[in-house]
Amino acid sequence: MIRNIAAVFVGLIVGMIANMAIVQLDVMLYPMPDGVTFEDTEGVATYISTLPLLALLLVIVAHLGQAFVGGWVAAFISSRHSMVVAMIIGVLSMLGGIANMFMMTLPPWMWIEVPLYLVAAYAAATLELKRRVSAIQGAKVKEFMDAEFGP
Repeated sequence: MIRNIAAVFVGLIVGMIANMAIVQLDVMLYPMPDGVTFEDTEGVATYISTLPLLALLLVIVAHLGQAFVGGWVAAFISSRHSMVVAMIIGVLSMLGGIANMFMMTLPPWMWIEVPLYLVAAYAAATLELKRRVSAIQGAKVKEFMDAEFGP
């Protein structure tokens, strides 16, 4: 239980770091006007309205990256319930994304990202579960080969 709680906590932190890194890349590629900061809601709204499609798509990648990377880290750390901890990350990321949509003036089409948080977290957990199955199968094959043919 403690390991799963830690998995969620670490997954959230690592996911947020991934999100912030991609957002920072986006801001480097498409700089904010002088004097505008994320605390300046009017300035940010004007800035967002001038961004090209690619910049907005990078924002979506950043947000979904949070759910995917955070979900994978949580699933990796969790010894059991990998899908559950990853989906917790997905739900928390989705709630943050919804709050973000209300706090910032983003184009309405960006609401498409909301259900994709869960898809990203699910994909991350599935990837981790497949990795574990592959590792187990590899160990069994090695065990069989050692038993049959020697080390």
